[in-house]
Amino acid sequence: MIEIERKFLVNSSLFKEQSHKKTKIIQGYLSKDPERTVRIRIRENKGFITIKGVSSGNGLSRYEWEKEIPVQEANELILLCLPKVIKKTRFEVYFKGVLFEVDEFEADHKGLVLAEVELQSETEAIELPPWIDEEVTGKKEFYNSYLSSSS
Repeated sequence: MIEIERKFLVNSSLFKEQSHKKTKIIQGYLSKDPERTVRIRIRENKGFITIKGVSSGNGLSRYEWEKEIPVQEANELILLCLPKVIKKTRFEVYFKGVLFEVDEFEADHKGLVLAEVELQSETEAIELPPWIDEEVTGKKEFYNSYLSSSS
């Protein structure tokens, strides 16, 4: 499946008032090769393994394959992940009928808040909420795989 998404910095905590759901996420990387990133994620007592391919030139799209795995297996695989497991809280916010997933990072990246929105096509037009700031789509320093190796 091809994932198409845009990513933004967030300029205020107003999104929290509009959020309808929040969950804790722990994720780590078994591979950060840009051509085949392999991620393990634990969310709401469920485990997932995800493989992502290389990003398009503009950073908007890339191949993504994901499968749910038993949470016990995910916990075991997190122990094998490369250093710096990411912990964050994800807020789900609908704005004008569009779902924005807002991640508030913890630990080394405390204070960083990023919003992502998945699109049906690279040319899909959306209205942005007032709490959205600079677009960082395609900027590798805002990829979770990059964040897991920096502080």
